Amino acid sequence: MTDSLGFIGLGLMGSAIASRLQSRHPLVVWNRTRAATASLAQAGAEVADSAAEVFDRCSTVFVMITDESAVDEVLAPVDLRQKTLVQMSTVPPAYSVALAARVTAAGGRYVEAPVSGSRQPALNGALIGMLAGRPDAIDDVAPLLGPVCALIALCGEPPRAMQMKLAVNTFLITLVTGLAESFHFAETHELDVQLLEQILGAGPMTSFVSRAKAAAIVAGDFAPQAAIPDVAKNARLVVEAARENGNTATLMEACLSLYAEAEGLGHGADDMAAVITAFRARTGRRRS
Repeated sequence: MTDSLGFIGLGLMGSAIASRLQSRHPLVVWNRTRAATASLAQAGAEVADSAAEVFDRCSTVFVMITDESAVDEVLAPVDLRQKTLVQMSTVPPAYSVALAARVTAAGGRYVEAPVSGSRQPALNGALIGMLAGRPDAIDDVAPLLGPVCALIALCGEPPRAMQMKLAVNTFLITLVTGLAESFHFAETHELDVQLLEQILGAGPMTSFVSRAKAAAIVAGDFAPQAAIPDVAKNARLVVEAARENGNTATLMEACLSLYAEAEGLGHGADDMAAVITAFRARTGRRRS
């Protein structure tokens, strides 16, 4: 059995997390777009020719890809016997429960491991990890995430970690959306947005996220840390999970509409702070 860890999915977050894991462990990686593996390969990672090869070579494999259909596609040819699947993708809780049953039935172990944080905290090893799964699997996986996470929260059995991630995202997304609306209000009243940034940064509501997003809005620098489409997907998952449970998601429904609109305005490659463009567009339509 190899000591190498496997990692599948090298997008904005996956590549950052993989680079942190590689600081402690040999890594075998795969991505549907091979170009995304280049920087990790230069740092010493081995690049597999397929996702199945990653599982053939590694007993523990981290997966962080776009959605449940992509997870199904990756796992379709894989033999999961005696493998530990660490599922970091944000997916519907019900799907995660079904996947856990599928992995267990195949003779493997399943750990939900969504994280809270964006690309820069990932590069700094400052994410918050939320784990759910069998205690023996958690005991094995939690130490592996040491280079990645500042805190690891043990949430119980699937889908508790995924549900916790959606609860965390509810706060994060509404926070940034409210911040964007605050700056839009200031813009439309011809206030000094740099002064607003200073006031908010010195006040009791400030945080790492609010400071970073306020600076991005003021500078108009929307280089992605958490991209608009990913935020829209997470908002949709919150809304769907809330509806399935019979509870409201009033703010998140509004956020979902705004992020979808920002993406439609051409900001699909931009950071979530670019949601301010949706506010601007709506004001423009109202005033025209």
